[in-house]
Amino acid sequence: MRRYWAMTTEQPQQYVLTLSCPDKQGIVHAVSSYLFMTGCNIEDSQQFGDRDTGLFFMRVHFGAEAPVTLEKLRASFAAVGDSFHMDWQIHLADDKMRIVLMVSKFGHCLNDLLFRSRIGALPVEIAAVVSNHTDFAELVGSYGVPFHHIPVTKETKPEAEARLLELVQAENVELVVLARYMQVLSDDLCKALSGRIINIHHSFLPSFKGAKPYHQAHERGVKLIGATAHYVTADLDEGPIIEQEVERVGHDLTPEQLVAVGRDVECQALARAVKWHSEHRVLLNGKRTVVFA
Repeated sequence: MRRYWAMTTEQPQQYVLTLSCPDKQGIVHAVSSYLFMTGCNIEDSQQFGDRDTGLFFMRVHFGAEAPVTLEKLRASFAAVGDSFHMDWQIHLADDKMRIVLMVSKFGHCLNDLLFRSRIGALPVEIAAVVSNHTDFAELVGSYGVPFHHIPVTKETKPEAEARLLELVQAENVELVVLARYMQVLSDDLCKALSGRIINIHHSFLPSFKGAKPYHQAHERGVKLIGATAHYVTADLDEGPIIEQEVERVGHDLTPEQLVAVGRDVECQALARAVKWHSEHRVLLNGKRTVVFA
C-alpha cells in the first residue's frame, strides 16, 4: 500500500519493521492498514509463512514524515503487535549497527570486514576489536578502531568474558562477530548474547575436526570448499545458519591453495551474514533462520 509524498525539500525518515508471530489471516492487512493510517509509505515488504512451524515472518521498509518518530511508532504499534502475539521491532533504517569484532591469529575475515566498513559496503560502525593475541593491533589501529587485548586461559576465561560483556554494554554494541576467534564461548555468554553473536567456520565440520582442516580435506580429495556463517549457541557450531558459500576445487590444488580458497569463501559468507543482520533481514525461526535478502 503506497501513498505519494507532497513536494518537500525534506526526505521522509526511513524505518524497518520486522515481526514474527503465529500465522493467521489478517496480519498483512493489519500491518499495512496501520502504516497507512499512521501516514507512512511502504517502500518494500517481504513475508513468509512457515507451514512446518506455523509461524509468519515479515519485514517492511517504510518511510514517514514528521511528526512521526521512532518512539511514536513503537508506542502506537504495540496494540497491533499484542493483538497478533507478535515478536516485533522497529528500527531506523539508516542507523549503523554498532558491532565488536573478535579475532585470534587468522586475520583475513577481520581485514575484510574492516575494509568493507571503511568503504561503506557494510551498514555497521565497528566499536572495537577484541583479540586474545596482539598480532593485529597495528592493522586495527590503522583503521582508527580501538583494539582490546583480552588474553584467555582456562583459568581466566570467566574474567575475560566478563570484560567482553562490560565492553559490549559500555559501547552499546548490538552484534559481536567472531572473525576467526578461536576460543569456545561459555554457555553463559552464549545465553547473554543470544541472537547477537555470529561465527564463521569452514563447512568441513564435523568431518575434518581439529587442526589444519584444509590439509585434511586435501588428503581426502574434496571437490568443494565451503564456509558457514551462523549464530552462536551453546551447541558448538550448530547454531542457526545465516549464510553459506562454496567454491569448486580440483585435484591440482595444494593444501596451501585450498587454504587461500577457503579464506575467500569465509570472507564472503561472513560479510553477507553481517550485512543482512545489520539490515534487520534475518529472523530466527527455531534452529533455522528466515533471511529476507
